[in-house]
Amino acid sequence: MSKELTFRRASQDDLIDIVRMLSDDTLGAERENFSEILSDNYLKAFEIINSDQNQELTIVEMNGEKVATFHLTFIQYLTHHGGLRAQIEAVRTNSKYRGQGIGRKVFEYAIKRAKEKGCILLQLTSDKKRPDALRFYETIGFVATHEGMKLKF
Repeated sequence: MSKELTFRRASQDDLIDIVRMLSDDTLGAERENFSEILSDNYLKAFEIINSDQNQELTIVEMNGEKVATFHLTFIQYLTHHGGLRAQIEAVRTNSKYRGQGIGRKVFEYAIKRAKEKGCILLQLTSDKKRPDALRFYETIGFVATHEGMKLKF
């Protein structure tokens, strides 16, 4: 069986699988509302993301099965001489496929995609409650250069 990955933009038909992956860990289960019938909020969010040329919601498949997902947003800044940067979020690997190197290939693809768009950097945020993820990002070359803060409403 081939372990070759294919990357493509997500369609609305992928949405249930994406939300399933987002909710398939301790933190995700707390903040997502997964059921076989998705709320209108997910559908509206998908339409906004899908219609924005600066956002790419991606599905990763292996042998026809959805094994990972991630969301890239391209952000124009005035800093860095008007540089473009990419933000990667909602990176998830299907729990059946974790530990097989898929995450590293996802980031290789995302880095390539950001460079193709002319970005000067790729940034991410990760919950401090995910120490394994933080260590993984460091092995790829990410460096914790800033202290992030959030104000929830």
